[in-house]
Parts: sequence; C-alpha cells; structure tokens
Amino acid sequence: MATTEEEEPSYIDFDTFLAPDFNAKSFANSLVLLTNNPNDLPLDLSTPLSRVLFDIQEIDSHIDVLTTRSAIPLLEYTREQNEASKRIITELDSHVKSLNDSYRQLEKEVIDRHAEAEEVKVVATRLWETLRLGRSGSTSGISSTAANKKDDHKALMRCSHTILLLREVMERNKPGEEGHGLDKVDVIRSLREAVIAPIERSVRETAERILRDFNIPDSATFNQVDEAKSRLLSALSTLYLLSPMNWEKPEKWTPKFLLQSLEAYLRSSLQTSATTLGRALGQLPTLDRALAEVAAKCQNILALEFVLDTTKAPPHPLLQFHPAIASNTTTTTTTVASSQQKQQNLLQPLLAYLETGSLASYFWRSLAGSMVTRVQEISTRGGAVTRTLKANKANVGEAIRECVIKGSKLPRALATSKHRKGAKPEEGKWEREIAVMVGSVVNNLGR
Repeated sequence: MATTEEEEPSYIDFDTFLAPDFNAKSFANSLVLLTNNPNDLPLDLSTPLSRVLFDIQEIDSHIDVLTTRSAIPLLEYTREQNEASKRIITELDSHVKSLNDSYRQLEKEVIDRHAEAEEVKVVATRLWETLRLGRSGSTSGISSTAANKKDDHKALMRCSHTILLLREVMERNKPGEEGHGLDKVDVIRSLREAVIAPIERSVRETAERILRDFNIPDSATFNQVDEAKSRLLSALSTLYLLSPMNWEKPEKWTPKFLLQSLEAYLRSSLQTSATTLGRALGQLPTLDRALAEVAAKCQNILALEFVLDTTKAPPHPLLQFHPAIASNTTTTTTTVASSQQKQQNLLQPLLAYLETGSLASYFWRSLAGSMVTRVQEISTRGGAVTRTLKANKANVGEAIRECVIKGSKLPRALATSKHRKGAKPEEGKWEREIAVMVGSVVNNLGR
C-alpha cells in the first residue's frame, strides 16, 4: 500500500481525515473561514462546497484504484478468513456435541438420582419424625394412662398434623404423585400397621373422650371454664383434622369424625335426660332434682354451641395444598374457597348435619319427642302414681317450663355481657320449646 501511495501522490491530506480527533463540523467550518471573511454577509458557501465535492471525488477515485489493483489479495484474504471460520465452527460443533452428551449423562446419573434421593429423604424424615413423636406420645399423654395430665390435650394437635402429613404420602398412590409405590414397601406397611394406626386411633379416642367429658357447671369459675374450653378446642380440632379425606373429590369433604362425635354427645345427653325425667315423673318428689339435671345437660349443650360458634375451623393442610385443587380450574378452586368461607366456624356444619337452627332447640324438641311415649305409658298404667301426676299436672307443667328457661341460659362464667343484660332470661325466644316440652307431658296425661 505504501508503494502505491508513493507512485500516485495525492494533494489530499489523508492524515487529517484519518486522525482519531477528526471532526467533520470543525473541518467544514475551517473551509468556510478560508474562503470567506467572517464579517461578510452573506457568506459564500459555493466555493467551500465545490472544494468538498472535489475532495470526495478524488478520495473515491483513489479508493477505486486501490481496490481494483488489490482485488486479488482482498479476495484471497476473505477466502482464508471464511475457511478459517468454517474450521473453527467444525471444531466447536464437535466440542459442543461432546459437552451436550456429557451433560445428558450427568443429568441422568446425578440430577435425576438426586431428585429421587431427595424425595426419599423427605419421606424418611417424616417417618422418623412420626416414629419419634409416636414414642414420645406414648409417654407424654396420648395413651389413656397419661390422659389425666393437665397439658395432655395440647399434644393432640401436634400428633394430628404429623398424621396428616403421613396420610398424604401413604394414601396418594397415583403414578407421579409423592408416595406412589410406598405401600409396596414392607417396612412402610409395618410402620403404618404397628405405629401410625394405633397412634391415630389413640389420638382420636382421646379427643372423643375429652368431648364426652365436656361439662361446665353453672357455678364454674372463669379459670375452670378456660381450661374446659382449651381442652374442648383441642379435641374438636383433632377430630376435624383426622376426619377421612375424600381424595377423589376434596371439595366435597366434610369433618365426619367431628360431626359423628358431636352427634353422639347430643344423643347421650338426650338419652340420659329422657331416662332421668321419665323416672322422676313416676316419683314426683325427685322431679325437682331431675329437672335440675336436665337443665344442666342443656346448659352444657348451649355452652358447646357457644364454643363451636366462636371457633373458626382450623386450616386443613391437605385441603389447602391438595394437588387436585391446585390443578383444577379456577372455578373449582373458587368453589372450594367459597365453601370454606361459608363454614367459618365449627357450628355451621353441625347445624347443617342435624338440620336444625340451634342445638338447644334440637335438644328440647328431641327430648319432648322421647317423653311422649314415656308419659303415655305412665298414663296407661294407672294407679296412684298416675293419679298423683294428673293431680299435680299444673305444677309439673310449670316446673318443666322453668327447667326449659333455666337450661336455655349459658353458664354464668361463660356468658358474655350480651347474655347478662337484665335479670330475666329471654323467655320469648324459647316459647316454642317451652310449649313443646310442657305439652309432651301435660297433654298426654289425660283428664
């Protein structure tokens, strides 16, 4: 290139154009100043423009000459660069392919196996935690021998959540789900039959026993009421969580164990009250004491209703994060959320299950239905007992009326300020129950 430039010198100062600090605006301004007086108006731009155009034409001609003479070297240089690029790409392709094959092998031997090992680790950790909790539970209050400890009921919730985690792993056996195939492992089956099932049965029986023993006397102190409520809430939450899961249709799940246990509690109170009152009607001197016991039974049911009404349903981990719900459409998820929102407390599913609007009303109406047959038997049997009962029919009716009024009041320690307003109970609220109870006895005695 140097030889060419020496053979064909040019008046153009290429160094100026090739300088790193070259500025086209400054260069154009200098040309204008060289051909004009700065004080002249207007400026003559035709001369500097002709100079610029001539320089451009000269540079273009120079470039054309150089490229024409150097075409073969330039083409050879370009060909060499292309061939070198192809060789580099060929070499890189083989290395990239080898690297991809190595990654696939690494993924197969390490990543996939690590994921499987991590899943086994999670399952083993949960099983170990359950075994540890089961062993500690056998000595810290789950068994019936330790059931009298004060804080025994607090272990029920911890056990319930652990049982739910194990149930989620062991009962979901669809391909691709966590826990698929675990039921084929002998140690898992042994663990489930020998450890988990007995603990779950013991936890449920303990919760049911706490519910059966629920009792708040009218003379109970605030501390006694708080302790009774705390134990009851642990039992209710445990029965709620341990209720069987409907894996196919989780949105239709209901707390079966809780509803059955509450129904059994009500049925036991009704049977005891019907037997006590029926016996007292045949022995009038014991009627006042029998009615006091019946009123106490209804007060306990009213206290139970109050606790259920003021207790929100505990969050159920299997319902919140169940994959069937998560993978369903938004409509299904919204339906489940709406259903859970409607059942904000533990009372609503029980009232729907019993098809009633109040547990106290359910108690009095069911008791009245049981008393009809018993009173008719006494009236048919005749004798001095029947004559005495008929002679005191008015007094018996009044005593039953007072019993319904008294039994329909919350225990004093549990009643809120709203329930304490006024010295007289809300008799008007229970007029129908009073009429049904009095009528079940008085109207079936005859004349």
